[in-house]
Amino acid sequence: QVQLVESGGGLVQAGGSLRLSCAASGRTFSSYAMGWFRQAPGKEREFVAAISWSGGTTYYTDSVKGRCTISRDNAKNTVYLQMNSLKPEDTAVYYCAAEISYYSGSYYVLGDEYTYWGQGTQVTVSS
Repeated sequence: QVQLVESGGGLVQAGGSLRLSCAASGRTFSSYAMGWFRQAPGKEREFVAAISWSGGTTYYTDSVKGRCTISRDNAKNTVYLQMNSLKPEDTAVYYCAAEISYYSGSYYVLGDEYTYWGQGTQVTVSS
């Protein structure tokens, strides 16, 4: 069982930066691939970024490539999403997700592949 708690959201002007954090409970955090998703009002949840349990492999949706960086600190049971050059279209509730992974380079991009989800943190980017 893994419990996830996101933090770091807020209101920021376009062009600004935020760093989201997702703290996980449990002693086996390093066995889980992690992902970030977001859901804007009236839209479906979409994939943002993913990272393997080793941290050695990352993957991003095209709309955030070059602006966002996913990372993790397995000693702190935390995964991060650094977001730069934020745009109004980045406004959404951001969720982190976890799924156990048996391969150091594996990650998941589909929401249905993840078992554990956090409660979300709101990111609002003003123009």
